[in-house]
Amino acid sequence: MHEVNADRPILVHGSAEVRAALGAAASLGVGVRLCSAPGAGCHGGGAWFRALIEDGRREFPEVPVTAVLDCADRPGAALAALRAGVPDVALAGKPDLLERVRAIAEAQGARLHTPCAGGLDLRGRRDALEACRLWLLR
Repeated sequence: MHEVNADRPILVHGSAEVRAALGAAASLGVGVRLCSAPGAGCHGGGAWFRALIEDGRREFPEVPVTAVLDCADRPGAALAALRAGVPDVALAGKPDLLERVRAIAEAQGARLHTPCAGGLDLRGRRDALEACRLWLLR
């Protein structure tokens, strides 16, 4: 199994999309970077995202995955996600604010990311599994 390719992120909105992305990665023997929809940490929350990803990992334990919850420009949402046990959080904002949140994340063994850009958005895809396979093959 190969490591996660951060250059091929896949945007997921729910469990079916997580399963499709992880299933495609498993069939190709590659890792995958999953990103929530922009701002999902502000309305879905950290516990929801963590549970979503944990369910997918139980089904595909062999797939290396980095799952990033996007918290837009709301540091409170990012901190709440970290408290909920989300190890990878994306946040936009001023550099000094990002550094403070990054320090808190690192102290917890978590990572702060920039928001995902240019990923494959699975919303509305008829065959999400095949879309993911083609995306990950590039």
